Amino acid sequence: MIKKLRPFGYLLPSFLVILGVTLLPLIYAIFISFINLTKNVHKLDNPKLWDYVGFENFAKVLSDASFWQAVGRTMYFTVTSVGLEFILGMAFALILNEKFAGRGFVRGFMLIPWALPTIVNAVLWKWLYDPDHGTVTVLLAALGITDGYFNILGSSFSAMNAIVIADVWKNTAFVTLILLAAMQSLPVEAYEAGKIDGASAFRRFFSITLPLLSPAILVALIMRTMEAFKVFDIIYIMTGGGPAGGTQVLSFLTYQSSMMFGKFSYGSSIAFVMSIFILIFAFIYIKILYKKAE
Repeated sequence: MIKKLRPFGYLLPSFLVILGVTLLPLIYAIFISFINLTKNVHKLDNPKLWDYVGFENFAKVLSDASFWQAVGRTMYFTVTSVGLEFILGMAFALILNEKFAGRGFVRGFMLIPWALPTIVNAVLWKWLYDPDHGTVTVLLAALGITDGYFNILGSSFSAMNAIVIADVWKNTAFVTLILLAAMQSLPVEAYEAGKIDGASAFRRFFSITLPLLSPAILVALIMRTMEAFKVFDIIYIMTGGGPAGGTQVLSFLTYQSSMMFGKFSYGSSIAFVMSIFILIFAFIYIKILYKKAE
């Protein structure tokens, strides 16, 4: 009996760590969503702290115009950045899967943006977008697109797209890496049979490569969608949610409600709803890609 339980004993320390840093905070976050925890009501002996408000916080969230505006910005950022990362990642993976001189160097070089910490990436792009001396600003002026001064981060539309570009630059390598690793294990026989049947490279890609890559595509899209939907640090550093809240996404709204305004229960409710959106995205990916794989 002891021998049978021994393997579980080896896993117990890791399980306790996961329980402590993941499950318990999650349970606590769900719990405070149903009470009225604010910076003015936080002491354990305060009877108002334990007032059960039911789904009142969720009702406030769903009726808040700023929440739905943040949802729209989050959706735009997620769909645009993940879509571009997938298209570019697939293109780079196809190129790097071919044999050419210096392929190993190019593969390693492509990982540099992904290896950089997000904070470094955000500061770098904020400097590139500097309205006076930023490289992007100078380049736009040299091409005659602007008159020499253009505050890219000064308007909601250009600021959000500038953040998307910064995110795509960093995370395309991650998608490329996953797809390239999957391509390396694809059966050569399937491509040889396609060539014998006279299938063009275009047809082989859509009939062989894409279906066989469905599991890897699923992993890449789910992981990137989860991260994009929770984006915070790059926005916090580059725009601080501005201008005029124009880049305020759900995670930033959660931070603002909880940490800046002290509405902890309200912020927790936003985070819970955000998790539901992520699960919906994951469900859609699984249904579509699993159907293609079959």
